[in-house]
Amino acid sequence: MYIVMLGKPGSGKGTVGKMLSESLGIIHISSGELFRSYIKKAGEIGKKIDSYVSKGNLVPDELAIELVEKRLLEPDCKSGVILDGFPRTVNQAEELKQFLKKQKLKIDIAVELELSDQDIIDRIVKRRVCSNVDCREIYNIEFKKPKEEGICDICKSKLIQREDDKIETVEQRLRTYHETSEKLVDYYKAQDLLYAVKLNIHSGKTSEDVAKEVKEYLKKEK
Repeated sequence: MYIVMLGKPGSGKGTVGKMLSESLGIIHISSGELFRSYIKKAGEIGKKIDSYVSKGNLVPDELAIELVEKRLLEPDCKSGVILDGFPRTVNQAEELKQFLKKQKLKIDIAVELELSDQDIIDRIVKRRVCSNVDCREIYNIEFKKPKEEGICDICKSKLIQREDDKIETVEQRLRTYHETSEKLVDYYKAQDLLYAVKLNIHSGKTSEDVAKEVKEYLKKEK
C-alpha cells in the first residue's frame, strides 16, 4: 500500500504517519528527515538543500524527486510506503505517479490533516524534538510535555528546537504551502483518493485517535 500524507507543516503528518507505519507494517519516509540527513552529511547536495530548507522554502522539484525516487527503490520499500512531506507540488505528484506506474504501483490514498494557520504556528513554535537521530521523538511544551523538562522520555537525550521551527521560518513555510502544496488537495480529490481529517489543537483529539480513524477507513475501503 502506498499512502501520501498531506497537510500544512506541523499538522502532525509525521507523527500519524509513523503510527500508521507501525500498525500497517510498511515503511514511513519523511522527506524532511531525508533532506536533513543529506544536510548532516554536508557535501554539495547537502549544502544546496540547506540553502532552501533553512529559509522555509521548498527544495526544488528536480532535486526532491531525484532523492525520493532513489529512496523508494531501496529494498525496505517493496511492501509499501507512507510518504510524509512528499509530494509538495502537483508536478512532484505527477512525477511520483509516473514513477510508481513504471513499477506497476500506485498511490492508494492521500490523507489530509486539516489545521488552521494559527494552530500550526502554536504547535510548531512550541515543538521540541529529541536530538538523538535514532529516536527523533516529538514533544510540545504546551500540549505534549516530556516528563522531565528538556529531556526525551524514551532515550533521555536532550530536546532541541529545530532551526526551521522558529516563528519567522514557520510563517514563510505556511506562505509557501498556500502558494504550492495546497493545490495537492484538489489534485488527489479529483482522483477520488483524498481522505480529510479536520483537526483543532484544543479539541482533545490525539494523533493516536487520528491514526486509528485512518486505519478504520482503510479497512472499509479494501
